[in-house]
Amino acid sequence: MLQDTLKALSDPTRRKILELLKKGPLSAGEIGEHFEMTGATLSHHLSILKKAGLVDDSKKGTFVYYEINTSVMEDILTWVSGFMGGTDNEN
Repeated sequence: MLQDTLKALSDPTRRKILELLKKGPLSAGEIGEHFEMTGATLSHHLSILKKAGLVDDSKKGTFVYYEINTSVMEDILTWVSGFMGGTDNEN
């Protein structure tokens, strides 16, 4: 899972999507307004973020909303802090 997470975070477009979602859930269309890409390309980026566990999605009516999965972010921070003199983690 960590490998998928780091791969997802390696892409600047996906990092920008996460920045947008810091403010709260957004529909795919609302996210797409911030990029010049096709819907298929945006869907691909969102799929990678979802596979990595970085975002969750939920359907409301005809719209799909995405939001950050904070528990995965907390796991990443805990893992990284292990390299900075934090707690020991062997995950």
